[in-house]
Amino acid sequence: MNKEYLFQEALDLLQELISIPSFSREEDKTAEVIAAFLEKHGVEIKRQGNNVWAYNKHFKPERPTLLLNSHHDTVKPNTGYTRDPFAPAIEDGKLYGLGSNDAGGCLVSLLATFLYFYEQENLSYNLVMAATAEEEISGRNGLESILPELGELEVAIVGEPTLLHLAVAEKGLMVLDCVAEGRSGHAAREEGLNAIYEALPDILWFRDYRFPKESAYLGPIKMSVTVIQAGTQHNVVPDRCQYTVDVRLTDAYSMKEVLEIIRSNVKSQVTPRSMRLKPSSIPMEHPLVQAGIQMGRNTYGSPTTSDQAMLSIPSLKMGPGDSARSHMADEFIYVQEIEEGINTYIALLEKVIVKK
Repeated sequence: MNKEYLFQEALDLLQELISIPSFSREEDKTAEVIAAFLEKHGVEIKRQGNNVWAYNKHFKPERPTLLLNSHHDTVKPNTGYTRDPFAPAIEDGKLYGLGSNDAGGCLVSLLATFLYFYEQENLSYNLVMAATAEEEISGRNGLESILPELGELEVAIVGEPTLLHLAVAEKGLMVLDCVAEGRSGHAAREEGLNAIYEALPDILWFRDYRFPKESAYLGPIKMSVTVIQAGTQHNVVPDRCQYTVDVRLTDAYSMKEVLEIIRSNVKSQVTPRSMRLKPSSIPMEHPLVQAGIQMGRNTYGSPTTSDQAMLSIPSLKMGPGDSARSHMADEFIYVQEIEEGINTYIALLEKVIVKK
């Protein structure tokens, strides 16, 4: 397909998506629009919940498969909006609207790229395009829920706004619920065991500990105690102190390794809320990364989480738009960025998946 035609199709689709509220867990209408868009172009689609995916026309099981993924859910508009968040408007080269930058521009650019390669027979990789739900809330009914249906995957490009640079690593997240136990007593007498004092050495450990290994792109693991709850009234020694720790993980350690190190250093009971949001990375020598570098794209480590956290394969986060605009009032993406996104994705994949 002609790139100019694909760009116009992508731009029209993004404006239609912006006009439809698609908050996390409420993406059924945008899922219908995306499915209809692909079917209009002769693509056979699959759908589960609010997730829509499709394979290239000449899929061959013996080839490795490359996943193209981005999400179509949005956060709710914040109170700073001065525009209708669901009224797409192009002014001064900017397309305004909720989800335009995060991650609508990436999504429609990847869809256009998928259509560009859809009928080609000389690919060295299969392609599967997945437009998924619940990314903004790290929900269980998004990409994670359809991974078993997608088949064996070799590598992924996750569409998030990166100014089309290469996020070759991404921090993971583990939230810990910790409990220090004491023994209640009257505060006026020398009785009881104050659970707050029992928790203090552990809280200071979380503040001061430095993991020996650091990630080349993500730096050190960061741990922050963010919530503390203890006590019922001023004259009772608290017998229980609960606190929450936010742990930003890197690719230097597995999530299990980090948890084991923490538990071996603190007295408190430590319970992770989830082990799902894993750190991710892709080797610098991977053909996708090398192709991007040859095109003049920069590499960096991303501190924000995305659906990369759901993947256990090498993955590259890359897309048009700027992460700094995500979730801002009067969100926008430059129209030119969408065209650049399509052209850049196509050029990148031509270096990797098209046999010369």
